[in-house]
Amino acid sequence: MAAHEPSGHGFMDLEVPEYAYMFGFLQMDGHLRRGAGQKGSLTAEVNARDIELLHRFKQLTPYNSSVTQRTRTTNFAEVHTSATWSMCSLEARTRINALGLPYGRKSKDIAPPRVAFCAHDYVRGIVDADGSVGYTSQGWPFVSLTTASTAIAVYFCDHARDLTGAQRTIKRNARDGIYNILYTKEPAQALAAALYYPGCLSLQRKQHKAESLAAWSRPVGMRVVPTQRRWTPAEDRTLLQIGDSSTAAEHLGRSDRSCHMRLWRLRSGRVPTPTEH
Repeated sequence: MAAHEPSGHGFMDLEVPEYAYMFGFLQMDGHLRRGAGQKGSLTAEVNARDIELLHRFKQLTPYNSSVTQRTRTTNFAEVHTSATWSMCSLEARTRINALGLPYGRKSKDIAPPRVAFCAHDYVRGIVDADGSVGYTSQGWPFVSLTTASTAIAVYFCDHARDLTGAQRTIKRNARDGIYNILYTKEPAQALAAALYYPGCLSLQRKQHKAESLAAWSRPVGMRVVPTQRRWTPAEDRTLLQIGDSSTAAEHLGRSDRSCHMRLWRLRSGRVPTPTEH
């Protein structure tokens, strides 16, 4: 299959859904390595059952790249077959590095791109790489993400809140310092439906699981927990004007913690500052 760029767009233009997805996936599950001089490589390794995704990456890349397989013994399986996509182009690596994929170890340092990008597709990429979609042991739909990056965790929660209304407070796992973020039931259904839309680039096994979540319905008698109310531009302006979470909490009828987190998001640029009117 010949490599090509989507018509009218350059390589890794993140306003192209396929590139936004690909970049999100590579940020979480890719590895950018430096070599001697200008040498180096970008690689992504997956289970051989997901090799078709790597062929799509090769198709989307207008530079020489390859997809290979290898079988080896691991700590988790007697025999494990994996597939690896590899690309060495300095020009391509420079572009991807500039967008926010660091060389070497990067799990805590990665963050959403600072350029315009397709949000649903980018988030689907990070979920396909380091998340899960399916049903819990209780039979509830779920979508989850595991990440060491605070910036990625905050963005994922903000994006999911905008789609579902469900608020999550992130906290690192005390054992390994990782964020484990989980959505279940109706929020998981809404999140999966928005991220895994028909015809999107994705891991097909997760696409099928995401589509299956729509079949779940809440059992009769199961209590519904109200979602937290969303922040309005007027509340954001009031919060910024007061500038103190405790005082603002009393004025707005919200919790101190909610005001503290919202004030941090506004001041750090995680959410846009409301315009005056």
